Amino acid sequence: QLQLVESGGGLVQPGGSLRLSCAASGFTLDYYAIGWFRQAPGKEREGVSCISSSGGSTNYADSVKGRFTISRDNAKNTVYLQMNSLKPEDTAIYYCAAAPGVAYQGMCVPDSFDYWGQGTQVTVSS
Repeated sequence: QLQLVESGGGLVQPGGSLRLSCAASGFTLDYYAIGWFRQAPGKEREGVSCISSSGGSTNYADSVKGRFTISRDNAKNTVYLQMNSLKPEDTAIYYCAAAPGVAYQGMCVPDSFDYWGQGTQVTVSS
């Protein structure tokens, strides 16, 4: 059974850092593009950052450029999102999602992804 599990969320003060992990089971991440998305209360789910199956292509939402970094460790079957200089507006549930690499066209939007994790809460507050 194909499954994605996010971890690493929590409560952090403004300016702090967190590293989210997205671990896959039941399939090998090597052949999948992975995206991180977030959804705040009352808002639509939005793309945060995506990485191609090869890792050679990444993209970021303007709101997180220079602060967040996506990376993948295929040996560990895991994708990471390093989040630095966190702001209160980063507060949301963060989800990872997978799309077959051959089908991914570089659009970091929810509709491009087929498999989703259950999400992890990130709260940035003093």
